[in-house]
Amino acid sequence: MLVPIFTLKLNHKINPRMVTIGKFDGIHPCLTAATQAGKVFIHNPHMRGQRQAAHRLSQSAQDSDISLLNINQAVSCLTAGTLGPNTTGDTLLVGTQTNLLAYDVHDNADIFYREVTDGANAIVLGKLGNIESPLAIIGGNCALQGFDFEGNDQFWTLLVGSEDFDIRVFKEDELVSEMAENETVTSLCHMHGSRFGYALANGTVGVYDRTARYWRIKSKNHAMSIHAFDLNADGVVELITGWSNGKIDARSDRTGEVIFKDNFSSSVAGVVEGDYRMDGQIQLICTSVDGEVRGYLPASKEMKGNLMDSSVEQDLIRELSQRRQNLLLELRNYEENAKQAVPGISDGDTQMGVIPANTQLQTALSVRAATESQKAHIELSISTPNETIIRAVLIFAEGIFEGESHVVHPSSQNLSGCVRVPIIPPKDIPVDLHVKAFVGGKSSTQFHVFEITRQLPRFSMYDLHVDPESPQPTGKVTFTINDRPQRVVMWLNQNFLLPEGIDTPDVTFTSLRDGGLLNISMLSTSGEITLNTDDIDLAGDLVQSLASFLAIEDLQAEADFPTYFGELRTTLTEVDEYHSVHQKLTAAIADHSNHIRNMLVQAEDARLMGDMKNMKKRYIELYDLNRDLINEYKIRSNNHNALLACLKSVNQAIQWAGRLRVGKPKNQVITACRDAIKNNNVNALFKIMRAGTASS
Repeated sequence: MLVPIFTLKLNHKINPRMVTIGKFDGIHPCLTAATQAGKVFIHNPHMRGQRQAAHRLSQSAQDSDISLLNINQAVSCLTAGTLGPNTTGDTLLVGTQTNLLAYDVHDNADIFYREVTDGANAIVLGKLGNIESPLAIIGGNCALQGFDFEGNDQFWTLLVGSEDFDIRVFKEDELVSEMAENETVTSLCHMHGSRFGYALANGTVGVYDRTARYWRIKSKNHAMSIHAFDLNADGVVELITGWSNGKIDARSDRTGEVIFKDNFSSSVAGVVEGDYRMDGQIQLICTSVDGEVRGYLPASKEMKGNLMDSSVEQDLIRELSQRRQNLLLELRNYEENAKQAVPGISDGDTQMGVIPANTQLQTALSVRAATESQKAHIELSISTPNETIIRAVLIFAEGIFEGESHVVHPSSQNLSGCVRVPIIPPKDIPVDLHVKAFVGGKSSTQFHVFEITRQLPRFSMYDLHVDPESPQPTGKVTFTINDRPQRVVMWLNQNFLLPEGIDTPDVTFTSLRDGGLLNISMLSTSGEITLNTDDIDLAGDLVQSLASFLAIEDLQAEADFPTYFGELRTTLTEVDEYHSVHQKLTAAIADHSNHIRNMLVQAEDARLMGDMKNMKKRYIELYDLNRDLINEYKIRSNNHNALLACLKSVNQAIQWAGRLRVGKPKNQVITACRDAIKNNNVNALFKIMRAGTASS
């Protein structure tokens, strides 16, 4: 069993995901974390009583080992590391929703303090591309920004699609690959080589190697922090996860098997590593939101690979014992079934589960249009070919059902050999449906379990039946491929739910989600394909799917979506208006602040001089000014939220424009759109979205 080598109880509440370790004097590691009171505490047990309070930094009244850094705003992210050449040790970087502070803890001085209008939700320190100096890279609501040690903005890029459940891999600012998940990604950590761990908002944790997912597990709790650390001394890092229920576990990077676990009394706030005892050994350091800190040493060579304590071993024995009982029960069922198969041997009138030898589980997928009582959906039909009945069906599918599973258990009056399950995929992604069905006779008390896997095609929510009165789509994307129409037909049959196979690439569908039309056509002479739809997101998905099927590396396209581009132009106008209002409100608040300072001095002067009448008058004016300031702040806050919503729409539009192309043309579109926004050139932006390039 691995036990903590040290435990601390700090009298400060810690914000989740806001824990780091820094050597601010270049020598001594200090545990640093954000608190709920708009402060950052720095725990340094190595230099007790030697630090003097100054500037932003103050000594904690409760603990002599802790210094407090006053931020006076809610902290949204923090980290520590080497940023500039002139600082003694690591730089502390603290982000809020409006600013970024780079602080020299050793010298108690600001290195720089910059306004970050897009907010700071995540922060990392490191080198990027050909930029020589390290950068503090800030992930905001819509953009990535990189600041050097002088506070200069050296790197800026749109982070497109930040809430669309995708993991994107960039080389510098060029998109290399992307992997679709079914929830918002909350944490990423590099493990070794091309392998990395990830966590989702729905409690999923797993490991990817490049674009291939090695394993994933899903918990009812949330992963608060993940970290890579070799805890069992086998030379390969494990994925350490801190959970919202206080559990810490270490899982094999290859299989996801738990090799160690421990528990805090409250939610885990962060998991970091460092030589906190300064004895030459790196410890894994885990913190809880209540301020409890535990440090773990990697296992010794004698314990290599075996960290399971006695309680874990007991859980394993209990699990194996339960499995043994289940197998014995299954064996008894087989014996009872064998009795029923022998003439003359009976156990009353009850059939114990004997079914014909030719019993199979059959599945079918079909598109069902909306009715008065039911939404449009995909129908999964599960049936048997004889008189057996299906007692219950369990379906496991990632990203479709709540909790990823669905159970159908018909009442005893409605039992039959066929069960129909409505399925409504929220997104156009291929999904594996893992089906388990309990099959037996009509009077059976024991059932056979049949298992089958059926894949739901990516574009299953599209129906071949078209209302002739439906308005034709005005949006379209056109591109040319060097391939035969038969290959496009193969792609259609594989990715759409078609009642019968089609033999032409010219086809029209109705979307079950919004009723809009999708028209696909191809000129066999030139290889030109046109996709007509008013949904630019769908058009991008179709282009990416077809290019992947045909192994196309680079694909240029021309696009025009009049309705959507008109809405986008309106959004860009609103962005300019919100920016203008933001600047005016900022100036007004600054004027009010100066006026308040002057008024406060006058009021205090009047008090010291005993002029109660003027003092009272000034304080009444101060009260009115303060009320106006609060109202202006509320207006500014609403304006800021509206601005962020518009910026997210713009970023989403750029992502969709990029997805209409493949490979280099895709990256060129995103880069050119970014430059157009930087230069505030709206006409160039739309030209790029349409033609894929600014020059035409």
